[in-house]
Amino acid sequence: MLQRPRGTRDFLPDEMEARREIEGRMREAARRFGYGQVRTPVFEELELFTLRSGPGIVNEMYAFEDKGGRALSLRPELTAPVLRLYVNEARVLPKPLRWYYFDDCFRYERPQKGRYRQFWQFGAELIGADTAMADAEVILLADAALRAAGVEFELKVGHLALLRSLLADLEEGPRRAVMALLDKREFGALSALLGELGRPDLADPLGALVGATTLDEAFSVTGPLAEEARLRELVDLLDAAGLRYTLNFGIVRGLDYYTGMVFEGFAPNLGAENQIVGGGAYRLAHLFGGEDTPSCGFAIGFDRVMVALGAVALPRQRTVAVLSTPEGASAALRAASAFREAGLRTEVDLSGRGLGTQLARASRTADFAVLVGAREAEAGVVAIKDLASGVQETLPLGAAVIRAAGREVDGPGAR
Repeated sequence: MLQRPRGTRDFLPDEMEARREIEGRMREAARRFGYGQVRTPVFEELELFTLRSGPGIVNEMYAFEDKGGRALSLRPELTAPVLRLYVNEARVLPKPLRWYYFDDCFRYERPQKGRYRQFWQFGAELIGADTAMADAEVILLADAALRAAGVEFELKVGHLALLRSLLADLEEGPRRAVMALLDKREFGALSALLGELGRPDLADPLGALVGATTLDEAFSVTGPLAEEARLRELVDLLDAAGLRYTLNFGIVRGLDYYTGMVFEGFAPNLGAENQIVGGGAYRLAHLFGGEDTPSCGFAIGFDRVMVALGAVALPRQRTVAVLSTPEGASAALRAASAFREAGLRTEVDLSGRGLGTQLARASRTADFAVLVGAREAEAGVVAIKDLASGVQETLPLGAAVIRAAGREVDGPGAR
């Protein structure tokens, strides 16, 4: 028996219904902020991703050569493809551009809870705006999308200028090592490393910055910075919007990628892999042949959203089961079409068994059973049974549709 590839999943109809419901809520949140959906190819030139992240990322990707010898890769994330799309197709459009996306990505990594080799991202990019208001909008959209999904999460907002100012004198290799220990909050190992680097003086300031919970505490560590006014404006905007968040100046992932504001969100019930959203301000367009363009965005791990939610309570869909004898089959199909046109989920029994057996099966899944036999077909009516109350009526098709839809039957559509 052939098995699905490791790190991928199959989704049965009930799970797909749940995923589409949550996806729809998040899409609606983006629409209300004025964002429109974009879509990029599932594979891109390999260089698109190595330009941003370096050649080391290739080991984590599904990279390959096509029949023409071109180096390609299944997309491991969506920000770079969206910025490539901007450079290729949209540089002359009025700015800012408000785009969102929902698509699958692929990474070759060890599968674990909430982390797969094929996974889905929901995200947004605000391109061409460089203000505190733009930063605030992106954070508020991420918060709105997660709240629309129904996820419980903690949002943390920071700014990389502060950490960057403390690490400015370190070379790239030592800086990355320091960042890795800061990310893990391994302060003992961090002190030892800084001693080896001849910079033990950084231990206390770094610890104080990571522990700072207010702007005043943070800037007392670094001293005045050019970014201070904008960061204070951002905090004022988020507070005015009523956002629930905490300040965190120890966000270190993306120090070589993000240019200013950064934020992360964590779902407490996901265990160790609990980050559910990450984003910030960045500049990528110039890497792909465009002008230097300010941008701000985020990506939400949709699979982690679904894991965090557990069982999703779907909106109740009224279901109609259409049952028939062989003599009533044609009329039954016409009846089913009428119920579907009214927006009702309608299933036709295909078993060919007796009406009693069909009715027993329908009672397990449907709200109404519509019975069409030879007599009903000849008279141009249907028998409709409310499977909850047991009440059965014989009505014209239009009246039966109205009854199943939950409206009165004595209106113009009853005939």
